[in-house]
Amino acid sequence: MHKLVLSLAVLGLATTATLAQTPTSFADVDTDANGELSFAELQVIWTDLTQEEFDSADADASGGLTPDELNALQPTTLPATPAE
Repeated sequence: MHKLVLSLAVLGLATTATLAQTPTSFADVDTDANGELSFAELQVIWTDLTQEEFDSADADASGGLTPDELNALQPTTLPATPAE
């Protein structure tokens, strides 16, 4: 019984540590703290982002996305709801 409890405790701590390392804000992803997200920084959390999508959102062609440019990549419309 003690081995089971100890194993669950270790598993819980390992899971918490993994979740704690997941970037959750713009600043977390901006690892070089330059105020913009590079394609490489974004690909860590947004694995299906293409270079073309990134380039089209980089309005000032600086090679990085500001928070406003990043928001332009977000869906702007919600899916249509079925008629009732």
